[in-house]
Amino acid sequence: MTTGKRPLNFEFNNDNGELSKMISYQRNHTDESIDSALNNLGLKKNFWNRFKYSRTTKINSIITNTTEENKKFVRELISYASFSIFIFLPIFTLFLRGIYIRRKFTYVEHLIFVFHTQTVFFILLTLFLSLGLITENKNNIGIFTVLFLVYLFLAMKRFYQQGIFKTFLKLCILSAIFLLMATIGFTILSVISFATY
Repeated sequence: MTTGKRPLNFEFNNDNGELSKMISYQRNHTDESIDSALNNLGLKKNFWNRFKYSRTTKINSIITNTTEENKKFVRELISYASFSIFIFLPIFTLFLRGIYIRRKFTYVEHLIFVFHTQTVFFILLTLFLSLGLITENKNNIGIFTVLFLVYLFLAMKRFYQQGIFKTFLKLCILSAIFLLMATIGFTILSVISFATY
């Protein structure tokens, strides 16, 4: 544990407090084997309990705010995120097609539009992250979000040839769907990253 950093206080109340007990026990008995620890905790030595106890080392590393461990976990999460975007985009395209059901575009044309906007998204994100590293300014994300939404609005209006109000309404609906999918995706990715980390 890094000097001067206070451990975070997390209380895990799932599994009738078993995970909390495992975390506390592992923190004080770092070199003990999994089976021995489960035996001393009075827990069954089944696959699920062994898996949970094997993750307590990582949980304790994150809780105690070990900078290197946290960076490693974030890198793992980002690597999964970049892959998952390509899985979610075709699903997101189905929603886009549903919103523009009266427009005579094929699924592939909608998909090309989505890939195009995501390319712009990543270009802008890369520019603003690079700018943030140079200037050490943390407020770039707000400017990035506004710029991308303005671009997306103009792109939708031009591509689908609809009025300002309809385009804005559909942008709001798509943004809500995207946020919902991103939240679900991020949750799944966090679980996968943590399980394989």
